[in-house]
Amino acid sequence: MNVGNNRLKDVDYTDNIARKSSYNTIERGISMKLKTTLCKSLNKIFPLPIHPFNLQNEGVKTYAEWQYEKGQDTLKFYLEKATIEEMFQDKVVLDIGCGAGGKTLHYASQGAKKVYGIDVVAKYEAEANDLAEKKGLKDKFQFILGDAANLPFPDNTFDTIIMNDAMEHVDKPLEVLNECYRVLKKDGRLYVNFPPYHHPFGAHLSDAIGFPWVHLFFDDKTLIATYKDLVRDLPDGDNRIDFRIAKDEKGEEYFSYINKMTIKRFHTILPQTKYKVRHYKEVPLRNLFKPLAKAPIMKEGFVKMVVAILEK
Repeated sequence: MNVGNNRLKDVDYTDNIARKSSYNTIERGISMKLKTTLCKSLNKIFPLPIHPFNLQNEGVKTYAEWQYEKGQDTLKFYLEKATIEEMFQDKVVLDIGCGAGGKTLHYASQGAKKVYGIDVVAKYEAEANDLAEKKGLKDKFQFILGDAANLPFPDNTFDTIIMNDAMEHVDKPLEVLNECYRVLKKDGRLYVNFPPYHHPFGAHLSDAIGFPWVHLFFDDKTLIATYKDLVRDLPDGDNRIDFRIAKDEKGEEYFSYINKMTIKRFHTILPQTKYKVRHYKEVPLRNLFKPLAKAPIMKEGFVKMVVAILEK
């Protein structure tokens, strides 16, 4: 009799656990739906920044063309301490995270001997080569499909390496910096700039989400659900989702295209390398925010760009 009662209790206990698990799953689903709805509602308040993905969808210009036009902007942070001639004239140059090659081709137009662009996205190669043909720069440019943490070049190859908006994207930032050091010639320079993760658009979702600092208000799961909802019906929606989101070994979705690089993390990584730091600057969002961009606690959210010139 007692044994029977114990079994009954065991059944009741197991049933209760199953019910609680089911309730928790439902609650999580409702909570996620509410958070996603709130995120999308708040997003409607803010206009989207101009973004090359949207310009390409609208037929205004390709991603490569947009990059080419913005090429000079990618250099402006270095020109306080370096000249275009020092960076490019008769130099062999590597552009890490070149995307569709537009900015790389701009560098090639600045007097460089040869410019290589490397990226992990295969589809960008055709677009980059098309623009190289149009700009008459095919003989000075080569697209490399590969991983910047394992560069397919011998030691002491490059005079100049540029990591424009790339440090926050690479999977293995220390390995990438060390690889750049290896392939740089003696006295060669690596030019780095990146927006820190807590920048207003540091989540890199501004093709669909114009809400500044959205990643400080919502967790990644909510942002993933929101982003997928906002882009899935666009002509390139599936491509955008595949570009930004992947699954880890447990099958959980995560933002695979950013490493959440902060100023603090960069300061931790850099001393582990052999570079001489020739220039370092933290550029504020606006002059108005200079005090906040200098404050230790606040700077992560009010620095527009971290800029460094590193020398071998």
